Amino acid sequence: MTTALPPDGPRLYAEEQGTGDPLVLLPGQGSSHLMWGRTIGLLAARHRVVVFDYRGTGKSGTPEDGWSTRGFAGDAVAVLDALGIERAHVYGFSMGGRVAQWVAIDHPERVGALVLGATTPGDAHGVPRPPHVDERLGAGGDLTEFLHNPGWARARLRVEGVCNDWRVGTSQRAALRHYRASQAHDSWDGLASITAPTLCVHGTEDVLNVVANSDMLAQRIPDARVHCMPGAQHAYFEEQEVEATKVVLDFLAEHPIVTG
Repeated sequence: MTTALPPDGPRLYAEEQGTGDPLVLLPGQGSSHLMWGRTIGLLAARHRVVVFDYRGTGKSGTPEDGWSTRGFAGDAVAVLDALGIERAHVYGFSMGGRVAQWVAIDHPERVGALVLGATTPGDAHGVPRPPHVDERLGAGGDLTEFLHNPGWARARLRVEGVCNDWRVGTSQRAALRHYRASQAHDSWDGLASITAPTLCVHGTEDVLNVVANSDMLAQRIPDARVHCMPGAQHAYFEEQEVEATKVVLDFLAEHPIVTG
């Protein structure tokens, strides 16, 4: 366990697992590092995986200020600093993908390769989600049916008795601040400046962040590529965890980190 202290605020809880090139994981909106579930261990088979809890989630503090995707990116860099990591691969999912965009835009020297999972450039330029989904998200309603295919969820419950709780430890107040931060995200003007090798991964049946957004990101980010997970909804990394992890590991293996 490690704690990091960003310039503007709270102590952040972080953990690391595995050895190899560093890889920091950025979870989705309102989620602690526990969102990643078994994916952490799968990636740690080849990498020094760093996870942390955003401000307002898990074991991290909850300040009054500093709630933006760009601010969360600064928190991620503070965690790397606390661990003495000069350069790392960055893998962000959903809102974490928005955060990852800012890490790559604002701190290019800190990023090896960039993986953007099921994310968008922001609502100002991105492809909108269906109105009924947007309404549910804005009202803070239950998003379970939009995260996983029902058949997958039933099978997971039958075998394991539980599905991963993405928002354990997050208060309603903090969740609302995360929602507002994610909705305000707009990295459009900076995307063309990203120099990190970039992979966009997306489930083809995602309705929370529709898959066309990955194509848009790849058109905007130089030399980026897209990999679609057929049949997967938003949480492709859980529904197809073996296949999705292999796609990410293979991509990172093409771009080893060279420091110094």
